[in-house]
Amino acid sequence: MSVQETRPTVLVLTALPLEYAAVRAYLPERVERVHPTGTRVETGRLPDSSWHLAISELGVGAERAAALTTQLIDWLHPEAVLFVGVAGSLKDGIGIGDIVVGTQIYEIHGGKQTDEGFKVRPKALPSSHALEQAARSAARDLADVRVHFAPIATGDVVLADSESGIARHIERHYNDAGAIEMEGSGAANAAHLSGRLDALVVRGVSDRANARKAEADAGGSQQRAAAHAASVTVAVLRRHLPRGGRSADSEEDPQGRGGGDHIDFRGGVFHGTVVGKRTGTR
Repeated sequence: MSVQETRPTVLVLTALPLEYAAVRAYLPERVERVHPTGTRVETGRLPDSSWHLAISELGVGAERAAALTTQLIDWLHPEAVLFVGVAGSLKDGIGIGDIVVGTQIYEIHGGKQTDEGFKVRPKALPSSHALEQAARSAARDLADVRVHFAPIATGDVVLADSESGIARHIERHYNDAGAIEMEGSGAANAAHLSGRLDALVVRGVSDRANARKAEADAGGSQQRAAAHAASVTVAVLRRHLPRGGRSADSEEDPQGRGGGDHIDFRGGVFHGTVVGKRTGTR
């Protein structure tokens, strides 16, 4: 039996243990499940929301992220996929601890090497409009975290030199990217190829993608950025409704999206008293 058969589920993916721990802290009760290949998730209800989360730590790299995200989508049948964690940034206006919500995801290594030089063949995937709108709504009420909405660049490289060739490549061809990371395009591609599946990448900036990266990491910037990314992710999901709960004329109430003791009878016609019983299923 899949998770989706019994409750609306969001797949929240991370690469690093500290990113996973930051998300895990929001699930007070968790059950570990193991895929036949050995991939592990922990599932649990996200308080004050309609969602159950399935969280997994996949490891580093876009190719790995794509393969394992596809595996988990086929197994768990989630409604949405979010990749959450830390990243670097080359943008002066984006500080350490700030959040970048990806409006689209760039794959920065696509291109053709010719005798005239490297000719870029840009690839980009847009993020889910519904999730991005939920993020914009949530960001307005987050007083302690600065949230930026910008493209995110994905490449299989840890960037620790802002003067390097790859940094110049990003600046020349992907200069609107607000963050640089290693897994987002893999997860986004898996979500895109699976069909109608909402996807979003949420990254906390932990370094300036320069030679001081190690110094920033040693100072706790990764923990801070991961914590902010997790808090923003949770705020987004408390705004975002499962597909069965969305309608053109409904008002989204962040305090009552199926997580409380409320039943929506709008549009129904009843004669006499309505008696109901709340159960654990939806």
